[in-house]
Amino acid sequence: MTHPRHWIEVSKEGVFCKPGGFFIDPMHPAEIAVVTHGHADHARAGHGDVFATPETLAIMRARYGETHATQAEHPLPYSQAVEINGVKVSLHPAGHILGSSQARLEFEGSTIVFSGDYKRRADPTCTPFEPVPCDVFVTEATFALPVFRHPPLEAEIAKLLTSLRQFPERCHLVGVYALGKCQRMMVALRRAGYTETIYLHGAMVRLCELYQDLGIDLGPWDLVTPENAKTLAGKIVLCPPSALQDRWSRKLPDVLTVAASGWMRIRARAKQKGVELPLVVSDHADWDELLQTLSDVGAPEVWVTHGRDDALVYAAQQMGLKAQALHLIGYEDDSE
Repeated sequence: MTHPRHWIEVSKEGVFCKPGGFFIDPMHPAEIAVVTHGHADHARAGHGDVFATPETLAIMRARYGETHATQAEHPLPYSQAVEINGVKVSLHPAGHILGSSQARLEFEGSTIVFSGDYKRRADPTCTPFEPVPCDVFVTEATFALPVFRHPPLEAEIAKLLTSLRQFPERCHLVGVYALGKCQRMMVALRRAGYTETIYLHGAMVRLCELYQDLGIDLGPWDLVTPENAKTLAGKIVLCPPSALQDRWSRKLPDVLTVAASGWMRIRARAKQKGVELPLVVSDHADWDELLQTLSDVGAPEVWVTHGRDDALVYAAQQMGLKAQALHLIGYEDDSE
């Protein structure tokens, strides 16, 4: 049995599996890439051979074009194993966004699981997280501080709908990440009984169309245009967080600024960004869920990547686990 520390290497390019000759979520073009999910800090264009779930490959095509892989796409449905230069690789649900996965690698009798980004809450827009037993578990730490305990999504959606009733003269402009968060919010609004048209910034349209093509019902939606912009009082408009304060938003009537993010737990951050209605909606595990996941997976050793790694390393050690931080550069923890 060869411990993963002997065959996994961490460099500025990312995580490299030496015997397999491939990277996991590489930051730069690689000959062979295993990609856990479609967010831009994990899925880049220009790799040769790309192994990912069919949904992640569809997202990469939508974002980067058909030629995002210079050699070939290799669709890997959940739990289906493939050998890459003698390393057995399989992908398992991460519950983060549509098509998101954990990568399980097996070589010479030992296993390591790279969880990518993950969440533990129920989300009808993606397959739920699945604990995968292994010798070493690599976990994110985006919200790895006890202050981060996410409220139920239904409660945050109720705040938005209450505000809409209280201020029917104001356009509710909601900043959401275009991939995953946007579609999750739309489905949550539908489940809360909101049947009206939801209006979208142009940057959201392509991925919403893709989600619908892949079987996720988002209900009625329309594009914000110069013609309809002035008529959107009392309506919900979804836009990228960067558009909340830019010139584009000025054409909307009496905007009430909303942001849906795990970071909205930090009130000073909401105030700094000029958010009137902060909604704590995260696509990452919170503190309690991170600890629960370490317990559920049952790996004796944990490697902690991007985020608040010190606190999670310490907590894992207190649980009797061997734990260390992997200082990976380039992965965002702000794409909430």
